[in-house]
Amino acid sequence: MASPVFVRELVTAPRRVKHYVARGVYVAALLMLMGTAWLVLAGTQTIASLGDLARFGAMLFQILAPLQLAIAVFFAALFTASSVSQEKDRRTLVLLLMTGLSNVELVVGKLLASMLTVFVLILAAFPIFMGIMLLGGVDALQVMNAFAVTMASALAAGSLGSTIALWREKTFQALAMTVLALVAWLAVWEVFFYLGQDMSIAGFQCSELAIAASPWRAVLATTEPGGSLGMSGGMFADPKYLFLFVCVGVAMVLNGIAILRVRIWNPSRVIRQISVFQRSGENNVLPKSTTSAAKRDGATGERIRRVWAYPVLWREIRTWAYGRRVLAVRVGYLILALFALLGVHALQDNGSSLVVVLPFFLISLFLINAQAVTAVSTERDAKTLDLLLVTDLTPREFIFGKLGGVFYNAKEMVLLPLICCVYLWWLGGLSAENVFYVGFGLLVMDFFVAVLGLHCGLIHGNSRTAIATSLGTVFFLFIGIATCMRIMVAFSGTFGYQLAPFLAFMLGGGIGLYVSLGAKNASPAIFCAAFTCPFLTFWAIASYLQDQTLAPFLVASVTYVFTTLTMLVPAISEFDMAIGRTTED
Repeated sequence: MASPVFVRELVTAPRRVKHYVARGVYVAALLMLMGTAWLVLAGTQTIASLGDLARFGAMLFQILAPLQLAIAVFFAALFTASSVSQEKDRRTLVLLLMTGLSNVELVVGKLLASMLTVFVLILAAFPIFMGIMLLGGVDALQVMNAFAVTMASALAAGSLGSTIALWREKTFQALAMTVLALVAWLAVWEVFFYLGQDMSIAGFQCSELAIAASPWRAVLATTEPGGSLGMSGGMFADPKYLFLFVCVGVAMVLNGIAILRVRIWNPSRVIRQISVFQRSGENNVLPKSTTSAAKRDGATGERIRRVWAYPVLWREIRTWAYGRRVLAVRVGYLILALFALLGVHALQDNGSSLVVVLPFFLISLFLINAQAVTAVSTERDAKTLDLLLVTDLTPREFIFGKLGGVFYNAKEMVLLPLICCVYLWWLGGLSAENVFYVGFGLLVMDFFVAVLGLHCGLIHGNSRTAIATSLGTVFFLFIGIATCMRIMVAFSGTFGYQLAPFLAFMLGGGIGLYVSLGAKNASPAIFCAAFTCPFLTFWAIASYLQDQTLAPFLVASVTYVFTTLTMLVPAISEFDMAIGRTTED
């Protein structure tokens, strides 16, 4: 096998119940989506011939294949980055480095072990996709091409997350830089595709090069009737097949860098500093940097920094709690925001600015959520949360101190999307009324994802579970909304007929939201919010597609404010139960 690390995961994974639950839920969700789409089609259109079934099969494949790609890429990067970061936070990666494992066994084994769940889910869905061929409109080669693109993209995304996590010291740094790198990968080639329709480089069309380098464009090419655009020169010159070589090459380069540098990057700088202080304490000698700093302070007469009345908030704002290299995340986000504004300016004339704006908003919410959940999970892994719990800090000071720190450290993620809205209004893309709706809605969602991150960090003792639950909830919330809108637009008709088919879709979303929010600390308020949020969100989507603005804004805002309060109030009033310090019979 590849590595003892992977062998251990391969042997122990089938012993966990969640290994089978994940496969069952994923396959059931795909079947539910297929049934929903069929009921929408049957309720809005007349099926008179086999050609109608073939068009339905092709449309269904065009919905499910990109959805599976998004899920595979997101969770491959998330699982690998969070798994390695957890090893570093708990300082167990140092123990692995002390064993007889080679660099190849460590890096490749950890990568494959982290991605085992993703690969199993993709293979479990293969019979479902092959069953679409019974409807017509899709052939076996298209399905296999789509799965090859998905597997290759997941491998490249997982390699990216693993390499960045081995390089960075903090969990938030690893998650944020992984997300930014993935967005940059997709965004660059999307701009390339839209702005270079009639351009060619070295004899290749820009659209063909985008398919050969972008997973999104590659999977869309596999879902087109009749195959892809195709280049002259045989199978290996086809953009889809060229994309497979690109992904394998990227994965090999990233893992090669990680293999060469893993023992140079680790143990991290923080652990090395702690060992230096311990050795210097045994010799009753301060480190050289500390001695010089003490002399400098005495010479200049500088006053010692005083802690605020809210010490948690002071630590989040006035210290480098997430490492000095978190500045690289901010710089990367600023560059991404600059390209987003340039993309809005370039695409505003043809009305395609939403292609840039919506992913930019979504990435901002992901980074805020990652900042919030790692603010608690990192404390738990470093064993400092237990020290905070034995102090006289009140739950209110801890929760609001963490929230204040989240919004301070993620202030760019809050302000720049608002600036983008104002810029859209200045270009004439949004009216003043819609700018208010979008801006206020963004603030509501910022607060929602921040509280969701703290909530998941408190109720889950395992950091990897907390991060996956928090980021996964945000991901499935927006991917569910996008899929719902895609089905509505694809099978257009009277929205009154579409309510009944989407009932199962909304009920499944309510169950998933309740499991995410109330699995460890359930309450009647969380139950109410979990099952009303999907229904009200569906109503808001349907109203928006009918060109209404005020009613969807009010309903969505009230819904997510209430859901936020159902997590925030128990976090303060039942703080001990939320973190598992006390339990009830």
